[in-house]
Amino acid sequence: MMLFHNILNDQEGETAIEYGLSAALIAVAAITAMGALGNSLSNTFRLVSSSMNNASDGKL
Repeated sequence: MMLFHNILNDQEGETAIEYGLSAALIAVAAITAMGALGNSLSNTFRLVSSSMNNASDGKL
């Protein structure tokens, strides 16, 4: 019975939940930032590829 009483009064689980929520928020922010960076890089590589194709075709 004392074990259940100690488990119910233990407040360290709240800290673990707070850390978990913080980690989830950071992960969502990182995924969003990486998605935007990926789109930007994709556009840059598309522009470079187009420029290289035009240069090789003599359309510079």
